[in-house]
Amino acid sequence: MSGTESNLPVTIAGTGSYLPEKVVTNKDLESLVDTTDEWITTRTGIKARHMAAEGEHTSHMATKAAERALEQAGIAPEDLDLIIVATITPDTLTPATACYVQQNLGAFNAVAFDISAACSGFLYAMKISSRLISDGAFKNALIIGAEKLSSFINWEDRTTCVLFGDGAGAAVLRAAEEGEGSIIATDIGTDGRQTHLLNIPGGGSACPTTTENAGQRLATLAMLGKEVFKHAVTRMRDSANLVIERAGLKPEDIKLVIPHQANLRIIDAIADRLAVPNDRVFVNLHKYGNTSAAAIAIALDEAHREKKFERGDHIILVAFGAGLTWAAAAVKW
Repeated sequence: MSGTESNLPVTIAGTGSYLPEKVVTNKDLESLVDTTDEWITTRTGIKARHMAAEGEHTSHMATKAAERALEQAGIAPEDLDLIIVATITPDTLTPATACYVQQNLGAFNAVAFDISAACSGFLYAMKISSRLISDGAFKNALIIGAEKLSSFINWEDRTTCVLFGDGAGAAVLRAAEEGEGSIIATDIGTDGRQTHLLNIPGGGSACPTTTENAGQRLATLAMLGKEVFKHAVTRMRDSANLVIERAGLKPEDIKLVIPHQANLRIIDAIADRLAVPNDRVFVNLHKYGNTSAAAIAIALDEAHREKKFERGDHIILVAFGAGLTWAAAAVKW
C-alpha cells in the first residue's frame, strides 16, 4: 500500500529513545550458549544488546522514549490526540500496551492502540498516523516502537538468542507549518504466504501455553534465517525505491538511509542496491542488536540527535519484518 501524503503536510516534530541499562555482550553469551564473539560478529555485525531489568516492561521503555520525544517536540501529553505503540512483545495480550503508556503519560485525551507488524511496525504507525493527521482527524500523534524481546527468546537456541535486544523509540507527528519538512511518501506491504519464516508459534489462541507444552519453549522466536535474508533484501529494496520515486528523489539527493537494524549483511546489500554509499547509511546494530519495531525508531532518534541530517535534508527509512511485512518512508526533515 503506497501513497503520497496529499492533504495537510505532516512533520516529525520530535524523536526520543530509551535503552535499558543492562548490556549483554557477545562475550557474555559465550557462557550461555555454544557461540563465540567472532561467530556472531562476522555473521551479523552485532557486538552487544541491551536487556530490560526484572520488572521493566515494554510499556515502561515506551513511556521513557515517549517522554523524550514529547520534550523535544514541545508538546504536552494532554495535547496528544493519538498514541500508537508498535510491538510484538506487549505487556499483556489485552489491554493494549498503548493504554498503559497513555496512563503513564497522563495523555487522557488521546486514542490509544497497538499494532503488530513486527520490525516494520514503527513505519506502519507512521503511515497510519500521518494519514489521520493529513486528513484532519487528529492534530498531534505519538508513535512508538517498543520491544522486550528478551522475554520471548529461547536462550538455548544460538541461532536466534544472539540477534535480539530490548529498547524503545518514539516520534511525535503533527501538521507541518510553513517552511517545515514533511513525510513525503510512504509504502507498507505484507506477504502472508511467508508467515512460517519468522514467528512465535506458541502462546496465542492457536497454540496456548499449557502445563503439557510449557517445556517446549513454543512461545519464543523461531526463524528460517536464509529465507528471511533473501526476502528482506528484495522487499526493502523495492519498498525504498518506490518511496524514492514517489518523492521525486535520486540517490544523490538522499542525505541518510536508516534501514532496519537486523543484520549488517542485509544493510550492506540494501545500500548497494539503492546506489547509496555506506557513509550515508546509518548503523547502530553493533550496539543494540535487532530490537524489532523499536529498531528504526531508536536509529532515527540517535541519528537526529547526532545531527546526521539537518533541516531540508531528505532521509529514507526502510524496514522488513515477520508477517512478512515491509515498509518505507521518504522524509524531508
